Amino acid sequence: MLKLLLLFVFIVFSTAPQLSYTLKAPYSLRISCGAHSDVHTPPTNTRWSKDFAYTGGMSANATRPSFLTPPLNTLRYFPLSEGPENCYIIDKVPSGHYSVRIFFGLVAEPSFDNEPLFDVSVEGTLIYSLPSGWSNHDDERAFVEALVYTNGTATLCFHSTGHGDPAILSIEIGQVDDSAYKLGLHSGQGTILRTSKRLSCGAKNPKFDADYSGDLWGGDRFWNSISTFGRHSDRVISTEHGIKQASQAPNFYPEPLYQTALISTDDQPDLAFTLDVDPTRNYSIWFHFAEIEPSVSQAGQRIFDIVINGDKAFTDVDIVNMTGDIYSALVLNTTVAVNGRSLAITFHPKRGSHAIVSAIEIFEVIIAESKTNNDEVRALQALKTALGLPLRFGWNGDPCVPPQHPWSGADCRFDKNSSKWVIDGLGLDNQGLRGFLPNDMSRLRNLQSINFSGNSIHGTIPSSLGTVANLEKLDLSYNFFNGSIPETLGQLTSLQTLNLNSNSLSGRVPSALGGRLLHRASFNFTDNSGLCGIPGLPTCGPHLSTGAIVGIGLGAFAALLLLSTVLTCWWKRRQNILRAQRIATRAAPYAKARTHFSGDVQLGRHHPHENTRTAVENGPSLLS
Repeated sequence: MLKLLLLFVFIVFSTAPQLSYTLKAPYSLRISCGAHSDVHTPPTNTRWSKDFAYTGGMSANATRPSFLTPPLNTLRYFPLSEGPENCYIIDKVPSGHYSVRIFFGLVAEPSFDNEPLFDVSVEGTLIYSLPSGWSNHDDERAFVEALVYTNGTATLCFHSTGHGDPAILSIEIGQVDDSAYKLGLHSGQGTILRTSKRLSCGAKNPKFDADYSGDLWGGDRFWNSISTFGRHSDRVISTEHGIKQASQAPNFYPEPLYQTALISTDDQPDLAFTLDVDPTRNYSIWFHFAEIEPSVSQAGQRIFDIVINGDKAFTDVDIVNMTGDIYSALVLNTTVAVNGRSLAITFHPKRGSHAIVSAIEIFEVIIAESKTNNDEVRALQALKTALGLPLRFGWNGDPCVPPQHPWSGADCRFDKNSSKWVIDGLGLDNQGLRGFLPNDMSRLRNLQSINFSGNSIHGTIPSSLGTVANLEKLDLSYNFFNGSIPETLGQLTSLQTLNLNSNSLSGRVPSALGGRLLHRASFNFTDNSGLCGIPGLPTCGPHLSTGAIVGIGLGAFAALLLLSTVLTCWWKRRQNILRAQRIATRAAPYAKARTHFSGDVQLGRHHPHENTRTAVENGPSLLS
């Protein structure tokens, strides 16, 4: 019973690594560029997701340049008028190691003048430049493939070089083991392996891992077939015998890869292969072997050296001895530096008359670029929104990487202290820009120069610019800035050039800036009708503190209130007088009559006889 329990524990622990891969499916994403809905393609009914996560571009019907190209009918292309940098930014990709493959497409039949020639970057690192004539070769030049590490987001960008419009037919992202294609003691993080050539020796047709029924954790690699290295130096051998130790972690090479091979002949014992490569690059080379020739059954019967560009990379390779058996897979890897333009590989027999090889993989080793400081990226994105930058600027992806394609108008430098790229200059003068400057510009702490002159930018000058301590040049001339010059600009002790002329600024020039004029600084404040306080500008009134200004304002308000009260009282009194005069005028005739009658009565009392006589003289009516 104890023996059975120990056997069970041994089986569980010995198979645990394999179980971890079989229980968990790798992340996988395929995008049919330009498609408005999901697509399924024969013969495997492969699912391609509809187009998403892009910046810019236009969808169109596709012309497929190669028999290798997936049978998809749409693509996305990027006219230069919409900007030189365009990206697919795919979020929610689990952090890890991925095989990325991008197929190129054609909008129309290419000519010398319109063949799309552009650069491709992944995670901010330039990995490929399409060569002239690529569309006339029906081979693996129709796509680029690389192994990269991502951290939650996959960013794939296409950079126009001015020759044709970049056109992308499909994108494939497949997770592989984090230790896949490990370079010696190096974990692989910080490097990108771009596939230069992947050959299945002796195979009749090119195949993908899917065609080989390969493990999904190996990624869907493409293996081109090669039936000879040329010069009648080799022949093909094959077997249907099973191959041990083939599809194992972390690379999971498909078993059929080792069931064919090229073997040298008696006439040409050396097996030689030469590949054209880019000079001054490092290349990682992976050799695959299995002893499948029936005449070799034990160790010591086939021993050979592997020579790369004249240097011995491996000596005394004995496949049976190194694997422990025939029909067992052997993988050897080395990295070499190439100075010339060719990579020459020779398998030189030392014992036995023939050399043998099942497959060869050649990768260009690319050091992954450090990215731009996150705060500064967010600041530029806020500036892009605030200014409403036209599409032609192409502010997509990372502002500084790849270094061959920085954002238009942005100057970058590498900061060794933080191991990040930073922005040290912005030159967007005479670009017809509108909008305003956001306070987020203060995040661009490494700026030394800002030139936004000759645009139509409005609003106030952000006071936060005063915190950009390294700023040496600030040119905001010929815009529509209003308000006062922020006092904080006086804190910029490195400022040597300040052009604020031809705006609508007002108020006193900060004294700290005015004093800097005596220290060979070049400042221009002219053509701002409201500015004052330095030579060449109008004289400002007495300088008042904030408290004094508030006091004067309150006093003026109280005086205005008192004056309003006095005027109101005077107006009411005046209305009363005028009303009394109108009443007196209407009553005047009646008052006069009463006055005469009263006088007659008084005279009658003092002279009665005269009154009687008068009455008799006046007639009888007065007596009756």
